[in-house]
Amino acid sequence: MNFKATRIDRDEGSDAHGQFQTGKVLALSVCHFIHDIYSSFLSPLLPLLIEKLSLSLTQAGFTSTVLQLPSLLNPMLGTLADRISVRYFIILAPMITAVSMSLIGAAPSYAVLLILLTIAGVSVSIFHVPAPVMVARLSGSRKGRGMSFFMTGGELARAVGPLAAVGVVALVGLQRFYSVMLVGIFASLWLFLRFREVPIRSASATPTSLTGVWREMRHIMVPLTGILVFRGFMHAALATFLPTFIKLDTGNLWLAGVGLAVFETAGVFGVMASGSLSDRFGRRRILMISLLGAPFSLLLFTATGGWIRFAALLLVGFTLLSTTPVMLALVQENARSSPSASNGFFMMMAFIARSAVVVVVGFVADLIGLRTTYLISALLGLLAIPIVLRLPPDKPVS
Repeated sequence: MNFKATRIDRDEGSDAHGQFQTGKVLALSVCHFIHDIYSSFLSPLLPLLIEKLSLSLTQAGFTSTVLQLPSLLNPMLGTLADRISVRYFIILAPMITAVSMSLIGAAPSYAVLLILLTIAGVSVSIFHVPAPVMVARLSGSRKGRGMSFFMTGGELARAVGPLAAVGVVALVGLQRFYSVMLVGIFASLWLFLRFREVPIRSASATPTSLTGVWREMRHIMVPLTGILVFRGFMHAALATFLPTFIKLDTGNLWLAGVGLAVFETAGVFGVMASGSLSDRFGRRRILMISLLGAPFSLLLFTATGGWIRFAALLLVGFTLLSTTPVMLALVQENARSSPSASNGFFMMMAFIARSAVVVVVGFVADLIGLRTTYLISALLGLLAIPIVLRLPPDKPVS
């Protein structure tokens, strides 16, 4: 594989060629971290909510669906973001998510719980659809680096959020869990002070209909959707079922928890590195390396034991989770007219692929066992590699 340095396509307009604004990108990344900590509270609190509200497992499972369902509105929210200034949507989202998710412990009924989760789900979409667009604008020509910073905040939140939720409940109890909302409120205040005069839209953007956005972005969205689906089998097998796999294989619950922490931590480092590397070596090349590394390291993890398995888990976490910043950067540098709507399409497809694939993986695992399912998931992951070749080629440095 030729690793000659490449450059990425650059958006037209002065903002595309501007300097990387480290302070503002870091501020958005920190607020992404704070925001996503709140959106990760449901899973660790769910056992307590089941007990308090006498929920069935079906009702409990539906809460996660309600929280994620507003993702289907992402393209419409993106179109709105391209047509009006939604700077304050980004600013207010951490506060709205914090307030709604902090109140779920005090919900007096299942209906109120669903209302709070719906509000939080809409707020999550309002933040995640336009925020990468602002990061892209603040990153100049180094969009990959900006997306790595931004996504590192989200990856860290998924690792820290459950621990924070359990710790707060241990200190103040479920009924007084609402006190944690103060951090999210202060995050919104900080965003207001830093970004109240920063525009979200590019001066060259010319918002169009959703149909027009799809026609413009189809050459990117179709292959990215294929990558998301085949990558999704590996991601679902590990992110959802890794503790179960390790517990069944070793009988050690503590080791199962450590395994998931190792996987997620390796992913944080992968996310931090991949975007900047794709700025230098090209988006398609870094995606190819990641999508080659993840299946082979998953096969190694499944077939071995001891320290080799541990090293394979580090490698699969690093490679598998490193693809998102690269794909986000690809979307933004190809979205000429409606960057927020384009990002909304990408996020909607990621949600649909993730939600559908995890059900399939669970169903197959029930039939043939997790070990064989892991092997099949790794082999399916290899099918993403030829799809990468359908992405626009990286352009060499002139």
